Order: sequence, then structure tokens, then C-alpha cells
Amino acid sequence: MFIQTVDILGTIAFAISGVLVAMSKRMDPFGVLIIAFVTAVGGGTLRDIMVGVEPVSWMRNMTFVYVIISSAIFAVIFREQIKHLRKSLFLFDTIGIGLYTVVGIETGLVAGLHPIICIALGTMTACFGGVIRDILCNEIPVIFRKEIYATACILGGLTYFILREFLEDRNYLFVIAGLIVIIVRLLAVRLKISLPSLYRNKDG
Repeated sequence: MFIQTVDILGTIAFAISGVLVAMSKRMDPFGVLIIAFVTAVGGGTLRDIMVGVEPVSWMRNMTFVYVIISSAIFAVIFREQIKHLRKSLFLFDTIGIGLYTVVGIETGLVAGLHPIICIALGTMTACFGGVIRDILCNEIPVIFRKEIYATACILGGLTYFILREFLEDRNYLFVIAGLIVIIVRLLAVRLKISLPSLYRNKDG
């Protein structure tokens, strides 16, 4: 029940981030809904396909469809108030990757996968929806830039498996690992920390 709640919260966060990007591109209502939908379910769809879940989770549970539609309508109606939240797109996107990372890890564990594969699965679950969103909106996906994004998910996954040796309550593990992802991403942007480039400046 707890992991499903986390999954729904992640769905809400990503759906709203999709709406914000779509509205910044001045899309029509149908376009806004489509972007919200693919942002929210893109990572989870890839995750389920990779572990052999058929049909994928959001097709079996209409709750996710209702949550996405409701979140999209909410974001459109209160778009002016959301715009007043400083860097609201960044905030919702960061919350989304934190929550989806632990959901992906849990799915991997249920499938009996190796911890390294679970971390990779959590990272892809967290990042793939945003990749689809950005590509459809003609943006370079955040994961392909120098920003700390997938790295935060990996650190959250490592934290999960390290603390798993000391904590028995999995709910605490989910919360702590998710917070690590969110905090690392927030601090990286706040302190302007990014991954080094593999290419040197020609002038340097």
C-alpha cells in the first residue's frame, strides 16, 4: 500500500511537470494532456516492459489514469498560482524522480533482480518519462545535459541498498532513498554542481 502511494505521488508530480512544459510551449488542451500522460507513465511503462509485466501497471489500474487527468486539470486551472512558485517545473520534476527511483527499485526487487540492475531500473523509471516529455517538446532532455539528474537517482539507489543492511522497515528505506535523490538534485542545482565534460574547450 505504501509503495502504491509513493507511485501515485510520483505520477502527480510528473504529470504536473509535463503540463508546465506543455503550457510553456503554448500547446492546446489535447497536447497538454498527452504530454502530462507520457511524462507520468513513460518511465513506469519502460520499467514494466523490461521486467515482463503484461499489461503494464497503468493499464491494469485506472487509478493512475484518473490521477493523471485530475493532475493535468488542476495544473491548468491553477496555472497562474503554480507559475508564482519559483522554479515550479524543477521542483515537481525533482520530486518525481525521487519517488519514481524507489518505485523502480522495489519493482526490481520483487522481480528478484540483482541490486545493480535494481538501481539501473529505478534510474530509468525516474528519468525516461522526462526524456520523452523533453523530446516531444523539442528540448534537449535534462538527463543528457551536464546537470546532476540520473546521478542523483543512482546515489539514492546506493543509499537504499546500504541502509537495507541496517534498517528492517522498508517504508523508512523508501523515504530516505527518495529524499537522498531529491536533496542531491536540489543541492547540485543550488550549488551549481555538474558532471565534468569529456571534451576540452578548444581555447583551453
